[in-house]
Amino acid sequence: MLVDNGVNGDSRVQKTARSAADAGWDVVLLGRSQTGQPASWRLGEAQVQLLRMPSPLRQRRHEYRRHWLVAPFAYPPTGIAAHRAQAVRAWQADLAVRRALLAGGSGGPLRRAGLRVRELAAKVVKKWVSFRYWQLTTSQRLRNSLRSPWDRAYTLFWRKVLGVRAWRRLEPQLWDFELAYGETVDALAPDIIYANDFRMLGVGARAKIRARARGRDIKLIWDVHEYLPGVKPRANHHRWMPANHAHEREYAPHVDAVITVSERLAELLRRDYSLPELPSVVLNTPNAADVSAPLDESTADIRTACGLGPETPLVVYSGAAAAQRGMGVMVEAMPQLPGVHVAFVVNDPHGPYLTGLVNRAKELGAADRLHVLPYVAHNQVVRFLSTATAGVIPIHHWLNHEIQLITKFFEYSHARLPIVVSDVETMAATTRENGQGEVFRVDDVQEYVRAVRAIVADPERYRAAYRSIDLAAWTWEAQAVVQDRLYRRLAPPHRLPAGPVGAPAIDQPDVTVLVGQ
Repeated sequence: MLVDNGVNGDSRVQKTARSAADAGWDVVLLGRSQTGQPASWRLGEAQVQLLRMPSPLRQRRHEYRRHWLVAPFAYPPTGIAAHRAQAVRAWQADLAVRRALLAGGSGGPLRRAGLRVRELAAKVVKKWVSFRYWQLTTSQRLRNSLRSPWDRAYTLFWRKVLGVRAWRRLEPQLWDFELAYGETVDALAPDIIYANDFRMLGVGARAKIRARARGRDIKLIWDVHEYLPGVKPRANHHRWMPANHAHEREYAPHVDAVITVSERLAELLRRDYSLPELPSVVLNTPNAADVSAPLDESTADIRTACGLGPETPLVVYSGAAAAQRGMGVMVEAMPQLPGVHVAFVVNDPHGPYLTGLVNRAKELGAADRLHVLPYVAHNQVVRFLSTATAGVIPIHHWLNHEIQLITKFFEYSHARLPIVVSDVETMAATTRENGQGEVFRVDDVQEYVRAVRAIVADPERYRAAYRSIDLAAWTWEAQAVVQDRLYRRLAPPHRLPAGPVGAPAIDQPDVTVLVGQ
């Protein structure tokens, strides 16, 4: 299995690898090392390998050059600008000490006059250095957005000339993934490659093409976690979306089966790529065993982690921390919800976005009721969250948010938490239909306050809704059966593991190697 991250924190990828191995498949999960050093470990019976991935192609050639037309006086982008700015500050600090010494009575008029000349010179040099530094940062900001007339013309030219191959010019960093993963994939000689998302699609497809040239038939499964045209670009420049979309369109025809996260997304993919069959839907749901298993001794439940008693209202957001996740509304509402505590369980508790929210809570006088916690292991999430009063999903209106039930929706549901969700289409409709929570308009503080107050006033009313919801259908065990059927359909008959579809293997004869995202 192929993934473009460090595996930890990606519950879908971990569950996919582990359940496939439990069913008897020989699974190798390849990911990207976040430390720059290779690493490996076992995930159940699956082998995880993190590969070292240098990314020199992430920077574009113009980032190494001066922009003479836009900023003729700018420093070259070598780091000399920061060096010169710091050197001037050091010069001025030295002059300040000399001024203090002269104020003590040492030195005559001539030395004082000389010091004034040097202080004036330092001010002039500082202004010149600041101007050149400003020209550098301004030109970099303009060029890095790739939105200038020249950059737009460059993008249009290569899209017209190369078509789906244009990503080679527009987003060459995609080659860094190929160069990091390709050799290892070839050496494993898999029967099936399971590529997660758009970056790994190309890695898997090129490995399939190379294997065919050597007389081997590899099957390629593409697991589409998000609809690419509906994501927020992961780089702040104009070429990211057309480049990655071209990359996806070039390699989509090479897949043998497609898996995705919702019926709506399945229909969009079949339409966009003229797929011969509707992609299979695999929801990112919790393992049934994890729902009922006790917490590890080292992991407290969320209420205990926050130091709160059972009567204190506690609303929780669990997931990635980013502006488009809408977490700001939870902080802005705190003054209107006295006594209600807020917990953020996030991937980066000390990142700039979370730091900004914590500072805002301080400004509002509510910092003592805001708790920021790190992720827990994916198999502990449901039990960890279950002691909260409500789970919040305040995400903004992006297409991928509209068309699926996201991971935290299932985690909150299995934790039997009343849900406060923004009015994104699918989750809002499901919440209303099931009666398991309240819906509010995105970023509307008053609407959010109304929803939270309703749940805090009578949480049992919403928890009761789970008695009529078939949560067994929202378990990973049910989803793994869908995946296992695909593996069995695609693998060579003599390489199938023993046992019924989706069941743990009785033994492990010759089995397929899955190389995933």
